[in-house]
Formats: sequence, C-alpha cells, structure tokens
Amino acid sequence: MRAKREREKRMVGEMIALWCHAEHGTRGDELCPECAELAAYARERSERCPFMEEKTFCSNCRVHCYAPAMRERIRAVMRFAGPRMIFRHPVAALRHVYETRAERRRLEREEAR
Repeated sequence: MRAKREREKRMVGEMIALWCHAEHGTRGDELCPECAELAAYARERSERCPFMEEKTFCSNCRVHCYAPAMRERIRAVMRFAGPRMIFRHPVAALRHVYETRAERRRLEREEAR
C-alpha cells in the first residue's frame, strides 16, 4: 500500500508540474506558488486516504475528500496533463489506463449485484 500511495503522489506531482510549466512558464522542479499549494494539498489528501488499498485513483473513489475549489483545480490539471503523460511517462500512463478500466469494470460488477 505504501508503494501505491507514493506512486500516486509522484504521478500527481508530475502532472501538476507539467501543467505549471505550460500554464505558468516555470522550469525544472520549480512550481509557481499556486501550483505548489495544489501539489501540497494533493499529497496531503493522498497521505490521509483511508481507501488507498481499495481504489485505483481518486476519480474512482466514492468519497471525494478534495474541497470543491481544489477539486476543480486538480480536474483542470488532469484534463491537460493526462493526455500528455503518454509522452512523458509512457509506462505509467499505460498502467493508469489499464488500472482505470479494470477498476471501472469491478465497480460495475459490484453495482450489478
């Protein structure tokens, strides 16, 4: 579970950095204050998630622990960075697609019962 949590935090951080570099012109490991705040918030939410063992990604979670404003910000980041991750981290992006589809099928089977 620890490895999964760390992988999720790392990938969200990468996606926020990709967004920040494109939208705010930052470089390297640098993030603007707004994106640094979002990254810290996302790390905290992931660290405190009681459902980490059961879920694949926050988008598949039944309980959304992000505050509404932060949720909208992270959605914008994901919409932008998600498709671009295939070029930056192809293995991680393909794993994400596979795990998301598997989780969606599992949830559909549970609801059908």
